[in-house]
Amino acid sequence: MSAALSDTPAQGSRARDDAVLIALVGLAHSVSHFSQLLLAPLFPWLKDAFSASYAQLGMLLTIFFVASCATQALSGFVVDRFGPRPVLFAGLSLLGLSALGYAASQSLWMLAVFSVTAGVGNGVFHPVDYTLLNRKVASARLGHAFSVHGVTGSLGWAFAPALLVPIAIASSWRIALLCAAGVAFGVLAVLWFNRRVLAIDMKPAGSAQAHPSSQGLAFLRIPAVWVCFAFFFFYACSLSGVQSFAPEAARMLHAVPPHLAAMCLTVYMVCSAAGMLTGGFLASDPARCERVVGAGFALAACIALALGFADLSATAVPVLFGAMGFFAGIAGPSRDLLVKRSSPEGATGRVYGVVYSGLDIGQAVGPLVYGMLMDQGRPSAVWLAIAAVQGVIIVSAFNVRRARRTHLHPAAA
Repeated sequence: MSAALSDTPAQGSRARDDAVLIALVGLAHSVSHFSQLLLAPLFPWLKDAFSASYAQLGMLLTIFFVASCATQALSGFVVDRFGPRPVLFAGLSLLGLSALGYAASQSLWMLAVFSVTAGVGNGVFHPVDYTLLNRKVASARLGHAFSVHGVTGSLGWAFAPALLVPIAIASSWRIALLCAAGVAFGVLAVLWFNRRVLAIDMKPAGSAQAHPSSQGLAFLRIPAVWVCFAFFFFYACSLSGVQSFAPEAARMLHAVPPHLAAMCLTVYMVCSAAGMLTGGFLASDPARCERVVGAGFALAACIALALGFADLSATAVPVLFGAMGFFAGIAGPSRDLLVKRSSPEGATGRVYGVVYSGLDIGQAVGPLVYGMLMDQGRPSAVWLAIAAVQGVIIVSAFNVRRARRTHLHPAAA
């Protein structure tokens, strides 16, 4: 029988219950981000093991994100139909199995197959996580929930190279990937033992009045959904530039020593996590979400331009990376609330699935553009492109509000 989920958190939700749920969802989210960086830190070992070019290795990441994008868009429907808990368990299982498959691979083709498996597993997390948070966490704590969700994702990115590279150096890349599988299955075990916390009551369809846009594919007619999709696409394009080529571009422009250049991305991610915690307080008032996003990315864009065109000392570069990460991080929780406010009743999973697939597409496309600029010997253009995309993010945030108002009050448009 068809079923729908209630979007309204239970009245009187206790702070402790919310904290436990937020922690469990954050733990699962960290594994999603951890899985995105299983292969990249091991490229030097994989290149030698399979006599591969860096282009071939890079294609494995493209395969991962294409599979993740397709899954993310579709898994939202499954979440809305069957609930988030079984989908979450399936996603973690696939990530653990893909890590085992990577470790056992004897060719690039095998790595490609398990990249598809990993991408499918990774693709379920945003629809699952945001459905759980939006439907179980009290509204007063939702901004903090989103900030913790963002922080745990950043920590997952940071944890992958910190775990895998030392193990690969000490033993082998295969052992490193076996340990990665242990991480995924270990978190799955924790969630299984706490599965009661992840349960959502299912209500028969028709038991409550649903927004017409929650039925089937009707939500795709909401303009705000597609504006949110574009917003996340450009956000991912900006982030992918920072994660891929920004440190090297800054090293070339400002004669940054290799050890300082290597610190830049870590500093960015740590400060981004701190910004997300701060942004959780700012997101307590949903009415100012667009302004918070606009201010955060406006400051981040100014810093990007300074890194690309100002005369800076080498020691100033990591500091500016940290400042840029902090201001971009502040916008994170408000960014997520923009999507919540655009989601009709009963369609949370579907909306988040479609909207967040823009992240995967941006992460697949962005590095190609920045890589071409680097190949042309134009590191300043990399920073100009990052700043330009951040400017587009600001415009997109306010377009979300305009599109949402147009949908809710068409006569006023």
